Amino acid sequence: MIDKLIIRISKGSISFTTVDSTNMEQPVMFQPYNVKAGISIAANLREAFRTEPLLTGSYQRVMCIVDSPVLMVPVDLYQEGDRVTLYSHSYPSRKQNTVLANVLPDLNCVAIYDINSDLKTVVNDHFPQAQYVCCMASVWRHLHQRSFTGVRAKLYGYFHDQRLEVFSFQQNRFKFCNSFEAQHMHDSLYFLLYVWKQQNLQQEHDELHLVGDIPEKEELLDEMRKYLKRTYVINPVADFNRSPVTGIDGMPYDLMTLIVKGR
Repeated sequence: MIDKLIIRISKGSISFTTVDSTNMEQPVMFQPYNVKAGISIAANLREAFRTEPLLTGSYQRVMCIVDSPVLMVPVDLYQEGDRVTLYSHSYPSRKQNTVLANVLPDLNCVAIYDINSDLKTVVNDHFPQAQYVCCMASVWRHLHQRSFTGVRAKLYGYFHDQRLEVFSFQQNRFKFCNSFEAQHMHDSLYFLLYVWKQQNLQQEHDELHLVGDIPEKEELLDEMRKYLKRTYVINPVADFNRSPVTGIDGMPYDLMTLIVKGR
C-alpha cells in the first residue's frame, strides 16, 4: 500500500501526487491532469477517476489540497458554528460551496476556505476518509519559521495559479495576509510596493522574498530592486536542501513544501 495520495485542486488545474517510501528510485510521482475546457473542474475530476491509473491505487492516506479564497480568523475569536456565516459574508458569490477550516496553532489563527460541493462529493465518493487542507497552509508555516532568521523584517510574495499571495509575520501571528490577481509583472510590482509602504517597511533595511511561478521574473526583479534594495528569490533547491521533489518539473512550491515539511 502506497503511503499517500495528494490531489491538488485550483480554479483551473488538477494534479495528482503519490508519496511511496518503499520506492527508492521514485518515491514521489507528480502528474498534472489535462483539464478539459468547457466542463467544470468537478466533471474533469470525475473523468480522471475513470481514466487515471494513479487514482485506482490503494493509499494509507489521501489529502485534497484546495486552492480557494481564504478568510483568516484569530484562533481566540473562532467559533466553529460561525464558520459558514463568516465566510458567506466575506465571499457572498461562493455561498453554494462547502466551507472548510484548518486550525494553524503555530500562527494563532484559523484558515477558512471553501470547495465546490460537487467537487467534494466526487472526492468523497472514492476516498471517504480524505483530508482537506488549504493549499497555503504549508507555505505559511514554513516561511513563518524562516522569518525568524536574522533581525530584518520580511515581506513574502508567493506566485501561483496566476495569483500573488502577500504576507508577513510578527512573532507567532500574521501581521499581514492578502491575495491578489497578478497575471502580469506590473500588477505584481504595484501590489508588492503598495503592501510594503502600507506596512511601513524600510527600503534600505528590510527584506522582500519572492517564490513560486513568478511572471516575467527577471523584469520584475530589475524593477523591484530599483525601489527595494533587499529583494530576494527563494530557491527551492537550497530551501529544501536538494530534496528530490525540487527537481520535479511543474510541481508548485506549496506542494513541495507540504511533502518536505508536512502539514
